[in-house]
Amino acid sequence: MEAKAHLRYVRISPRKIQIVCDLIRGKSVAQATAILMNTPKAASEPLLKLLKSAAANAENNHGMDPEKLYVSETFATPGPIIKRMMPRAQGRGYRINKRTSHVTIAVAER
Repeated sequence: MEAKAHLRYVRISPRKIQIVCDLIRGKSVAQATAILMNTPKAASEPLLKLLKSAAANAENNHGMDPEKLYVSETFATPGPIIKRMMPRAQGRGYRINKRTSHVTIAVAER
């Protein structure tokens, strides 16, 4: 059985979040927490919060042992893109895409 936690509309590109997701996939929750606390990426802070939420869901909702938990699945998918304009030369406007992400972390017992 898996316990999941979702983070929606986070204002970081999914490409940047996926780098940090690859670091913790398959690791134990304690090891993944240590990795996220020492990774100097912007995505590591919201992912750490999400990992703690998934572990709490496993313990409280499914009665799993917190010592045996590992990150069974983690991925980031694109959310809606916030579109902005940037003034450029000769009256033109260039589009700036501010990307958002939906992140899912699932933990299971080993």
